[in-house]
Amino acid sequence: MELKKLVSLFVCAFFLIGCNENQKEKIFVVQGEAQGSTYAIKYIHSSEVIKKAAIDSLLVAFDLSLSTYRPDSKISKINAGDSAIVVDDFFVETFKTSQNIYQVTNGFFDPTIGVLVNAYGFGPTNEKIDLNPSKIDSLLTFVGFDKVKLNNNRTISKKHSETYFDFNAIAQGYSVDVVTDFLKSKGIQNGIVEIGGEIFAFGSNSLENKNWVVGIDDPTQSPEERTLIAKIKLENLGMATSGNYRKVKEDSLTGQKYVHIINPKTGLSEQGNILSATVLAPKCIDADGFATAFMVMDIEDTKKLLLSRKELYVLLIYTDENNQIQQYKTDNFKELLID
Repeated sequence: MELKKLVSLFVCAFFLIGCNENQKEKIFVVQGEAQGSTYAIKYIHSSEVIKKAAIDSLLVAFDLSLSTYRPDSKISKINAGDSAIVVDDFFVETFKTSQNIYQVTNGFFDPTIGVLVNAYGFGPTNEKIDLNPSKIDSLLTFVGFDKVKLNNNRTISKKHSETYFDFNAIAQGYSVDVVTDFLKSKGIQNGIVEIGGEIFAFGSNSLENKNWVVGIDDPTQSPEERTLIAKIKLENLGMATSGNYRKVKEDSLTGQKYVHIINPKTGLSEQGNILSATVLAPKCIDADGFATAFMVMDIEDTKKLLLSRKELYVLLIYTDENNQIQQYKTDNFKELLID
C-alpha cells in the first residue's frame, strides 16, 4: 500500500539544550541512520544507559525480519517462495496487527499490495513495468490479506505464490514501538523516539515540567518552506503521518504521475482528496497502519469508523468539492493542540 512515507515531522522539543549541571537527571540524545532514513532518540536519565550500538543492533535485527530491501530478511525469503521460513516475534506482531487493521478498514489497509508497489516502481528495484487496466486486474489476483495465513508453527502460507508482502506502511511505526520498549526496559521513564518521521513519546519532559511537543507539517507547503499546520502535546502516544504530497514518480514517456500510496481495492496509484492523515494511538504500529488506510478510504467512511475507535486521535487534511483545503479533527485530537 505504501512503500515509505517521507513525511517531514518537526519535533519541537527534540533538541532542546538545557539541563542544569546540578540536576541529577540529564537529557541524552542518540542519533543514527536506519530503514533508508534517520532516527533520533531523546531520553531523560541520571546516566547514559543507552548506546548507539545497541539501537543499531536492535534495528538491524528488525530489518532482518521485515525489510524487503534486504534479500537475506525473512520477509524477502517468504516473498521469494520459501514456505519453510519460521518467522520471529517481529513478523508475528506485524502480521497480526496488519490482519486486524485489514479487517477493521474493510481491506483498505493491505500489506499484500507488494506486487503492485513493485509494478509502479516503488519497490526495492525501483523498476516500473508497463501497466494497463488488464495487467492491474491480473496483479490484483495476488492481493488480499485473506489469502495468506500465519500457521501455528510460525510458517506462512500463501494462496498464490506470487503474493508479495510489503509491511513498509506499518513496520516503521512498529520499529518505534520496539525501540521505545527497549528504552523502558532500561528503566527510562521519560523519552521520545523518532524513526523516519514516526514518533512515540512517553512520560514527559520532566526537566522542564512539561509535555513533549511535536509539530505537523503543512502538506500544501513546498519542501523548502517547512511550515507547521499544528503543534500538539504528546504523552504515551505514538504518532504517524501519511501523505501523497512528496513522494511521486513520473513516467518518462507519458508524463503520468504516480503517488506511492496504492488503493488495494482498485490497484490504482492516484492522488485522492486526502492530502495527509495524521494518526495518534497508544501504539505507533496502529497509528502507522491506520494513517495509510485513511489516505485511500472515503473520508465519510473514515469518520464512521472513528466513532467506534476512540483510541485513535486523527487529523485529516483534504480538499473539498470546490478544491479548497479543509481539516477534519477528532475531538480527542483537538484536546492535544497547543495554541
